[in-house]
Amino acid sequence: MTTTVSARGRDRRISPVFLGLVAIMLVSGWAVWQGLSNNPGFAVFLFVVSGWIVSLCLHEYAHARTALHGGDISVGAKGYLTLNPLKYTHTALSIVLPVVFVILGGIGLPGGAVFIERGRITGRWRHSLISAAGPLVNAVCALVLMLPFAIGGQAWGPAPFMSAVAFLAELQVTAAILNFLPVPGLDGYGVVEPWLSYTVRRQVEPFAPFGLIAVFGCLWIPEVNTYFWEFIDAVMRAFGVQDWYTATGYETFRFWKGWGAGGGQGIG
Repeated sequence: MTTTVSARGRDRRISPVFLGLVAIMLVSGWAVWQGLSNNPGFAVFLFVVSGWIVSLCLHEYAHARTALHGGDISVGAKGYLTLNPLKYTHTALSIVLPVVFVILGGIGLPGGAVFIERGRITGRWRHSLISAAGPLVNAVCALVLMLPFAIGGQAWGPAPFMSAVAFLAELQVTAAILNFLPVPGLDGYGVVEPWLSYTVRRQVEPFAPFGLIAVFGCLWIPEVNTYFWEFIDAVMRAFGVQDWYTATGYETFRFWKGWGAGGGQGIG
């Protein structure tokens, strides 16, 4: 009994890797706030990337924790409850690829999910909730990050810091919206899948590995890209986050390009 309890404690202990990411986020955020860095863009880059990875860890943790309460006790032994990104089934898909999307296009595309043993879980509502838990975390993160703008704007902190926060909030908004799309391979499809017929699920299943690629490809279409960012900007403005904040945050984030004349958001 003691051994079992001890193992369970290790399975749920917060990983030093995650704590290290949080420390990087806090230190780099403080550097941006105080203007301590000789290269403000690099400090913003560290703050946004570490904050983004922390949110991805929380996203995957939400899936695992909800699955645990739904009946899949295997998630503990797999290390999913430690918030360690290195324990994910597909680290490259869950962490590396989303970070690459941020660097290349300033967009919070979702990554791969933790592996849930669905056979251990009964009830369609439980399956839907497990899929919804991840993007709901992104939505909550977005609300928390946008709250200062909604109730005070720049008065909450220096402009460089608030711009970085705005850009990080935008990543959360895009991640939540894109991940809730009912596209095979994304969490949105996982929400509706339990309610589909067996025949439909079998027909759609082969397309699951290509869902994320399809979404990314659609965002390369100029018309789709324009409408998508207009919608994102409208959501941000509804919470008091003006376009200037996110555009400035994105430009500062790309410290390797400096303060060039371009700087619009989007793919490419």
